[in-house]
Amino acid sequence: AVLHLIEEPFELQGVPLHVTVSIGIATNNLDDDDASVLLRKADMALARVKDSGKNNCFIYSEEWDNSSLARLTLQHELKRAVQRKEFILYYQPQYHLVTGEIVGVEALIRWEHPERGIVGPGQFIPLAEESGLIVQIGDWVLEEACRQNKAWQAAGLPPIPVSVNLSIRQFLQQNLTERVAEILDRTGLEAQYLDLEITETMTMDVTHASSCLLELTKLGVHISIDDFGTGYSSFHYLKNLPIGRLKIDRSFVSDIEHDPGDAAIVAAIIAMAHSLQLQVIAEGVETEVQMKFLQKHLCDEMQGFLWSPPVTGYEITEMLHTMSFK
Repeated sequence: AVLHLIEEPFELQGVPLHVTVSIGIATNNLDDDDASVLLRKADMALARVKDSGKNNCFIYSEEWDNSSLARLTLQHELKRAVQRKEFILYYQPQYHLVTGEIVGVEALIRWEHPERGIVGPGQFIPLAEESGLIVQIGDWVLEEACRQNKAWQAAGLPPIPVSVNLSIRQFLQQNLTERVAEILDRTGLEAQYLDLEITETMTMDVTHASSCLLELTKLGVHISIDDFGTGYSSFHYLKNLPIGRLKIDRSFVSDIEHDPGDAAIVAAIIAMAHSLQLQVIAEGVETEVQMKFLQKHLCDEMQGFLWSPPVTGYEITEMLHTMSFK
């Protein structure tokens, strides 16, 4: 009955507005079903509705397997992790392909789970994006990366930019520029030492992307396109948006040695980017052959396990200290 009623459009300032509703239901069939248990089961039913295309209602079944319970448990633990700040940043060095010097680092989040230990982003970031927690987590990553970079500079280490990935939810926030400006002000980091990474798909709304990126670059922040070649197919945005660097996706780099098509794509991306006065960095470099191919085609920078996996902030301190005395 509720679904049927919601199908009727609402009128908003004379305009018909159509909305949908997802409903999760649980009933107290068991003696130990108290209020919290019922809410948890209803939430699991709601999650199943959303996974099945939304705009429907499901009643919780005791016959469901444990996967939904495990997913809901992880979501609960993730909310708690945000409150308790159970996260840590690792940093992967980015190297100049000619000099071999560290020219930047990318901040990569890990979850210090009290029972499971270090949890990689692939296990919780999709859930954080779905639940909306990604905005709070993203803000923490941004501030912690800026704070750490300022601490390195305060210690007299060579100043380098830190790269931080923006989620689509962060990018679509109307006050993104103000939030970035506030974080830079709180941490004391100069904007030129912050590089924000966005994906190609975020540029599909050209009007929003152009406005947002122009505001950010006015702060002095640099913009990179992450995972280039895997998303939006039009190159029109490359010459019309204030982008400074392309990151070649690891899926192309990994098959350079064995796939002539991927090798040709990587070479073409480098040439195209340079013709547009853009820097190019390749990620996921793991072999000498891959590195030499990139050097041959004049790629500017690289990051990957060949020279360094993601490491702690303390290890980056040691690396920069060593570099400063070369």
